[in-house]
Amino acid sequence: MKLGEFDYYLPERLIAQKPLDDRSSSRMLVIDKNTGDIEHKVFTNILDYVNQGDCLVLNDTRVIPARLFGVRKDTNAPIELLLLKRKNINEWETLVKPGKKARTGVDIVFGNGELTGTINEVLDNGNRVIKFKYNGVFEEVLEKLGHMPLPPYITEKLNDKERYQTVYSKNKGSAAAPTAGLHFTQELLEKLKDKGVEIAFITLHVGLGTFRPVKTENVLEHEMHSEYFNIDKEEAAKINRMKQEGGRIISVGTTSTRTLESACDDQGNVVAGDGWTDIFIYPGYKFKVIDGLITNFHLPKSTLLMLISALAGRENVLNAYKVAVESEYRFFSFGDVMIIK
Repeated sequence: MKLGEFDYYLPERLIAQKPLDDRSSSRMLVIDKNTGDIEHKVFTNILDYVNQGDCLVLNDTRVIPARLFGVRKDTNAPIELLLLKRKNINEWETLVKPGKKARTGVDIVFGNGELTGTINEVLDNGNRVIKFKYNGVFEEVLEKLGHMPLPPYITEKLNDKERYQTVYSKNKGSAAAPTAGLHFTQELLEKLKDKGVEIAFITLHVGLGTFRPVKTENVLEHEMHSEYFNIDKEEAAKINRMKQEGGRIISVGTTSTRTLESACDDQGNVVAGDGWTDIFIYPGYKFKVIDGLITNFHLPKSTLLMLISALAGRENVLNAYKVAVESEYRFFSFGDVMIIK
């Protein structure tokens, strides 16, 4: 399986730079995973494609202001951090820029000294493990000093930080938003519940690896990043009950999909608990839990494009993307949405 098989042409002007004023007004491309047939709708039409007895699974992670700007204590040179993974209460694995001279023992000062950090370790992948010192609660300090870690393809400033959060975000820990969920409003969720759709919540903290390009021409040689997930007993039981009763399990986003497919037994029953997943889903994978997927449009040659190709077929997906480009859909995090039914 070659990387070039998952490429497509995308004009830069179709990369959405800002969210729409109304979350639920995005355009929605509907694709039948068996036939490849396509329909053009808007997201509020989701009510016509999710039925009574179906279960929508949403990722309730919340993005933290994970980007920090500081200075080196020794030279006063500017330095930027992106928090990637919490190692323990005061230590984080981070991406550091510039990293060339960011050696072990370097001290970094943020703000007016409310937060300081020391590089304790340089990892094989170039990331740095930093131990922080501060007074009070780290999350409160981060809220004051940190910035929202928008994807690199978004170059315009985001005025309202909440627009890069889902309306149901709860558990802090992500370095990126589960963007398929950005289209939901509380009103739309209530309408789905009123229709008899079950809503289940799981948590997967999205890491920077979401944006990491695949660099191996042989797709199977790509090494996936790991991400933390958690599923409560009540939510697992809800999903399993709906599946046993014949309802469809429709995941909202690739993060929900990866969590469900990681946390299940051979019979497709979701098992409650927490852990780390580095599952890599590509064509040929047999899905054990999900039946459908609501997802944004993904980068060319990305693992996320491979995941949806595993569900709907590579040729169907690439044709749908070609149609979406021709129809001038908006792409990526703040872009439009598709549902694979």
